[in-house]
Amino acid sequence: MERHLQAWLHNTPYHERYKFVPLSQISPDFQHAVIAAEDARFYQHHGFDWHAMELAAEDDMEGGRMRGGSTLTQQLVKNLFFGTGRSILRKGAEFTLVPVAELVLGKNRILELYLNEVELGPGVYGAESACRYYYQTSARNIDRERSARLAAILPLPLKRRPEHMNHYSAIILERMRQAGW
Repeated sequence: MERHLQAWLHNTPYHERYKFVPLSQISPDFQHAVIAAEDARFYQHHGFDWHAMELAAEDDMEGGRMRGGSTLTQQLVKNLFFGTGRSILRKGAEFTLVPVAELVLGKNRILELYLNEVELGPGVYGAESACRYYYQTSARNIDRERSARLAAILPLPLKRRPEHMNHYSAIILERMRQAGW
């Protein structure tokens, strides 16, 4: 809805691509690439990765490259309920909803929902739509290399393209290898 409104305000065309698929129909390589890129400790934390938040705060205070400290659960809650805007009120509401999501949904459902709602390009939402849009294949059949390239665009999906993600996708592939994936 937010992107529809932006397109309308800027008088630009907008075409949304979205198809929900169960987690079992999303390649484990894609699942692992997203976890390696966005939340390496996904299976170890309970909604908040305090270590990642601490590193993000240190980077910010040192004027270094801004890094995200949000977990997949935090991103899911934000995307489902609050959109892309930033505010301290949103963070407060998110802080109360994340533990509930972890408790009620569990890790597999959180991952399934995240992979189906995440924006991966202009009007491209979810793993299935992204795989078809960029590679003309299904989320079930996407290979390891392409999975890493798609995961690499996640911080800036409207500005990045998988074919330009050589360096970061190599880092993601190395993280996957180190995790035993």
